[in-house]
Amino acid sequence: MQNNYNIRLFQELDESFLSQIDRHAKMVHFKKGELPFFHDDLLENFYFIVEGKLKSYQMNLQTLKEQTFFIYRRGDMLDTIILLDSKPHEVLYKALENTHALQLPIEKVREWIDTDAHFKEKFFPYLATQMRHTEELAADLSLYDTATRLKKLLLENDNPKNRFAYSLLQNLSNTEIANLTGTVRHVIERHLKELKEENIVSTSKKNISITDKNKLLD
Repeated sequence: MQNNYNIRLFQELDESFLSQIDRHAKMVHFKKGELPFFHDDLLENFYFIVEGKLKSYQMNLQTLKEQTFFIYRRGDMLDTIILLDSKPHEVLYKALENTHALQLPIEKVREWIDTDAHFKEKFFPYLATQMRHTEELAADLSLYDTATRLKKLLLENDNPKNRFAYSLLQNLSNTEIANLTGTVRHVIERHLKELKEENIVSTSKKNISITDKNKLLD
């Protein structure tokens, strides 16, 4: 038995299920900057992130503007939409760091959802969290300006209850923060400069820290 890949979901499953994972799983590696999936790979295989960061996004080919949907980290699953409907999903993926992922036959994962109550019990709350995140992203892009979207992201980054955003900005470039908030780098840099001048945040290298949360909330 391997060391259950340091994924929390696997740590909560019994030994017989983990032995199935060992039997069917393959560890794959993606280099930083790599576009990891081509053709029908995601129709055939399902992935759990073991280490690193990998994003899903769309790009406007005329303007080259990007919108990031998720940044996947340890324990995250992709692509849950294809897993459920078996249809191609028109999103792109890119490794933001050197990333290790566990590859499993997608039909085997579908079988577990159908037959293993414990796996199903863990899978569907995770799926619901993804759906809520997508809903919040759509609302933010529709209802708020870029400065407000950035402030919300900074607050979510500091909230340990937010699975997809907590500590997300650590080692993330301003370009990638812009992609998360639906804008461009120079706009994010301008907003961050304003927040630093007001002593609301501080930055060092690629890390942003909130220094006055009450001001940020106001």
